[in-house]
Amino acid sequence: MGGKGKFVKPVSSIRLRLILIVSAFFALGAYGASTWLMADLPVAGRATVVPGGKARVGGPFALTDHTGKRVSDKDFRGRFMLVFFGYTFCPDICQTGLQTMGASLEMLGERADQVAPIFITLDPKRDTVAVMAGYLANFDRRLIGLTGSADEIADVAKAFHAYSAKTGGSDTGDDYLLDHTSIYYLLDENGDYAAHFPYGRSAQQIAEEIARRL
Repeated sequence: MGGKGKFVKPVSSIRLRLILIVSAFFALGAYGASTWLMADLPVAGRATVVPGGKARVGGPFALTDHTGKRVSDKDFRGRFMLVFFGYTFCPDICQTGLQTMGASLEMLGERADQVAPIFITLDPKRDTVAVMAGYLANFDRRLIGLTGSADEIADVAKAFHAYSAKTGGSDTGDDYLLDHTSIYYLLDENGDYAAHFPYGRSAQQIAEEIARRL
């Protein structure tokens, strides 16, 4: 009687459902971000996220560097680790990957001293210390090549969720190739996962992201 009341159009069940879904999406966004970040890693098993939101990538390892020295993950504490998996017989991807790593170090200038650039073989059968040393002589002198026994390489590959599989060649010969993970992993000065870069990311983009974290 005191005037016309304002008509409120009822919300349809479909619209209400969409509103609830969107609300839930934003509520879970912070929690899901770290999981989605790892979703594009081509891994043998998706990396998990530990309490606190850190991805479980990397971990303790003991390997042999390209000079024949035994090293562990603890030897790199206090520096960021930029890690790339591959093998010396790789026809193209690994060469490009290591060139990109070297170029990113150049762009970092003096700050590159705070980064340990590490190349871990996925082919310990062929990639001996001598083979690794000869191969890395073609790239930035700061690159550190790591090899080891088949079990040691299997353990470190599992820790990083790095995938590899033989393709082509004979069953018993050494003429095979490997399909393998081609990602740059960045670990912080405590050895914890910090970021990853897909193959094809430019040296400048990698350097800028590392510099932002140093």
